Amino acid sequence: MDWGTDLWDQYDVMDKHTQSGLDLVERYIKFVKERTEIEQSYAKQLRWVRHLSDSCLQFHALGFFTLLCPCASFDRSLTKKYAKRGSKDEQDCKFSNHGSLQEILNELNDYAGQRELIAENMMTSICVELTKYLQDLKHERKSHLSDAKKAQQNLESSFKHLESTKKRYAKEWAEAEKATQQAEKTESDLNATRLDVEKAKNHSHARTHTAEECRNDYAAQLQKYNKEQNYFYYSEIPQIYNKLQDMDERRIRRLAEGYCQFSEIEKKVLPIISKCLEGISTAGGRIDEKKDSILFIEQHKSGFERPGDLEFEDYTQGIKPATSDSSLNPPKVRAKLWPFSKKHKPPPAEDFSHLPPEQRKKRLQAKIDDISKELQKAQDQSEALEKMKGVYEQNPQMGDPSSLEPQITETAQNLGRLRGEFTKYETWLSEAVGGEESSNTNNNDTQDDVETANQYQNIYTDFDDEFEDVGTPIGQCTALYTFEGNSEGTISITDGELLSIMDGDKGDGWMRVLKATGEEGFIPSSYVKLEM
Repeated sequence: MDWGTDLWDQYDVMDKHTQSGLDLVERYIKFVKERTEIEQSYAKQLRWVRHLSDSCLQFHALGFFTLLCPCASFDRSLTKKYAKRGSKDEQDCKFSNHGSLQEILNELNDYAGQRELIAENMMTSICVELTKYLQDLKHERKSHLSDAKKAQQNLESSFKHLESTKKRYAKEWAEAEKATQQAEKTESDLNATRLDVEKAKNHSHARTHTAEECRNDYAAQLQKYNKEQNYFYYSEIPQIYNKLQDMDERRIRRLAEGYCQFSEIEKKVLPIISKCLEGISTAGGRIDEKKDSILFIEQHKSGFERPGDLEFEDYTQGIKPATSDSSLNPPKVRAKLWPFSKKHKPPPAEDFSHLPPEQRKKRLQAKIDDISKELQKAQDQSEALEKMKGVYEQNPQMGDPSSLEPQITETAQNLGRLRGEFTKYETWLSEAVGGEESSNTNNNDTQDDVETANQYQNIYTDFDDEFEDVGTPIGQCTALYTFEGNSEGTISITDGELLSIMDGDKGDGWMRVLKATGEEGFIPSSYVKLEM
């Protein structure tokens, strides 16, 4: 079965059917485009979520999974608000529950990349290719329909010419019969002359001859039209309609391939997506609550002894008169210890003496380790420069040994500085270890001493905000504009205000600063000017 044989008289139906098929292709292209826009938007939103910080894990974990909901609304300011920007966040990542969320965000970033790949492949393999193919189909369909109309017009023109020849033949034949009847009438008329009879017969003969010529023209034109009509219905139109049928079948097959591509493109990335999801599950299973508790204890254990019992002061015995010893030995005063109250934190010291003993030892040891790494790096650099200098001295053509002297001198000065700092911090660490033992002994012997009370007072001051250390400023800057810090973790600054830089820009456009009032927080890096 084919269109040319079975639908030879359904031109309008084929016109609508082929147009409907092209509309379907166009609608599918639009559908895939909208799908790619959804994928791109989803991937973009996932990448925004990727920057969530885990500085407040319970809240961020809840917010993180809420933002994954397709119905959730996303805002760039929200992700900036939760972006990781401080050293405390890096310290928190040592906890397994914090670090696991960070791993989940990393896996989510890879997952977002696969969604973008899906969108890109759908756009190039389906939308772009089908759009080109659709344009070719439109031109082909237009050409076939135009050929069918042209053939129909030619047949109609031939039919009009046949009708014209037929009418002329009918007219001439009627005139010939009329002339013949007139000649017969004239011949039977007794009053008619021979000349009249001959004239009537000649006229009748001429009319009959003309009618015969018209009859022959009509017969020839009829034969020609029947031949053209036979060619039109049995050859020309079937060929055109079969071409339309072939075009429509090719369209259907190409559209079916597009449907399959819609699935295959996503299937190709499913293994990687599965790995991302497995990574998220692995990150969740890696959480160890006991290990996190032990790590928290190690990070914030002060090392101090608990305060002893207060002595009962009996006022019923009266107040003893003051003696000369009382001026030298004032009555013992017991300070109140409130470990859960908020107190002003002492300013940070270079030797970390503002921290509790355990925390001080850890900070000093960490500082010593950092200096050791820098010292080893500087020593390696010094040895490399000396070797290079020796090579230059043996082979002058390779370079001037004196050109290395500034670098050698600078490296030697850096080594001296690092060695001095190393010795300084080692001395402080030795004092911290020895001082802790001495302090513990003193606390056990004289618990009611005023100095002990003051020492405990300072201990619990350091418990504020989980012993968070302000740190040492790394520079100064001046505010160029006024900034209203309305988001969590940010602070407000005014134009011309002098600020201390605690943490520089990590590439996200934010920096942590300390105001003269002691207030600390994040501000945009572009709002300040660095002081040299």
